[in-house]
Amino acid sequence: MTADGKGLVGHAGAVLLRKLADRIGLTRGLAGVLPTSTAVGWRERAAVLVQLAVAIVLGARSLLEAEQLQLHHQGLFGPTVSDSTTRRVLAGLDEQTLTRIAKVRRRVRRHVWTLLHLRPGGFPSLTVAGRALKGWIVVDLDATVITTASRKEGAAGTFKGTFGFHPLAGWCANTGESLAMELRPGNAGANTVEDHLRVLAACLEQIPRSSQSKLLIRVDGAGATHGLLQHLEALNTTRRMVRYTVGWKITEEDEAAIAQLPERAWETSLTQGGELQEGYQVAELTGLSTREGWPEGMRLIVRRVRPSRRHLKKLTAFEKKTGWRYSITATNIRHMWGIAGSHQIQFLDALHRDHAEVEDRIRTGKAMGLHNLPSQSWQINAAWMLTANLAADLDAWLRLLTLHDSKDLADAEPDTMRFRLYHLPARLAKHARRRWLRIEQTWPWANTFTTCWNRLGALPAVT
Repeated sequence: MTADGKGLVGHAGAVLLRKLADRIGLTRGLAGVLPTSTAVGWRERAAVLVQLAVAIVLGARSLLEAEQLQLHHQGLFGPTVSDSTTRRVLAGLDEQTLTRIAKVRRRVRRHVWTLLHLRPGGFPSLTVAGRALKGWIVVDLDATVITTASRKEGAAGTFKGTFGFHPLAGWCANTGESLAMELRPGNAGANTVEDHLRVLAACLEQIPRSSQSKLLIRVDGAGATHGLLQHLEALNTTRRMVRYTVGWKITEEDEAAIAQLPERAWETSLTQGGELQEGYQVAELTGLSTREGWPEGMRLIVRRVRPSRRHLKKLTAFEKKTGWRYSITATNIRHMWGIAGSHQIQFLDALHRDHAEVEDRIRTGKAMGLHNLPSQSWQINAAWMLTANLAADLDAWLRLLTLHDSKDLADAEPDTMRFRLYHLPARLAKHARRRWLRIEQTWPWANTFTTCWNRLGALPAVT
């Protein structure tokens, strides 16, 4: 065994991510809003930020790990960026710069979505209860907890009894993209109206205007506030239809209304595949629960199921008496244009339960650099969170644009992508004044790697 190899490249999948960022205009767009200089030794801020996002996709959890991962790619992208330089770049991303970067992300996303409409199969749409939500853009809002072991700026006790941060974010359920994320202290409230309105506005800013004619917003119980629901109703215009489903905290008034439901009002719920889900029942509660102050025309859908052993201690007196565990969904959906049976309570129940897939987006985000925030500084952590969102988008766009016809990788988790494509070793050779990246021909996903590269090269470059 000797350590004298030359031209070896580890984690060769970085070339796919970097080429994607260049072809869709992300690198060029960031260069237009970040500082630049002609000084000797100056590192272009756009390239530094893109390389950090690539390193996060590859698995970097800190600035030092990002620097070490870039050691594999010196022959591809030039000298590595030190962790101190990356830290200075992140520290320079103030509120004004973050706003300009958000505009760059919006332009890039518009271009990517145009390409998605042109791919075979068109733009991805959600399927709920066996019905495709063709033409609808679905936005899921949810908060999560990021724990920390040290006293970082803004860290505080969370509602789960842990210590850390409590960010609020929004994702596009159609594509899995991270549209917006706001870093919040650990003690931030779960149902803070102002926070939801800011994140929702940031999410809508990221959605191209041409795709905003039909929007569905889904939120858990934290969204059942007068301010948020009234704002969602106000978003409806002659050119834009906004529908929502939110969780609902059951009160004694709701339980009294449920008690008035006759047994014949209950119907068997549906699975996400559209089949009957025995043991789960739904009913319409609209009109029986008449609390004031909520939007006119709002519907309440109640769901019941026999409680499991782990839920017995959390049952209310009413639930113990009836032997059922209840949950309620509030919605303004009377009809969703283009979707047959969208008014039915079974479909609406399944539509809101599909919001649980947001947990997959949270898990993916934490696998993409958000498991732990790396700095003591709030500003650097906020900039790291933005870069992690860029990383999540790069991973999603790569799969959507080049791997959409691959059953194994179209919806692959980060670890799967790393094992099969991103962490693949290669050898960098020079021949005929060109550089050749050679990967092992017997690797099961070697053809997938080359196909991905060729499709990236065929994408129309942003000028």
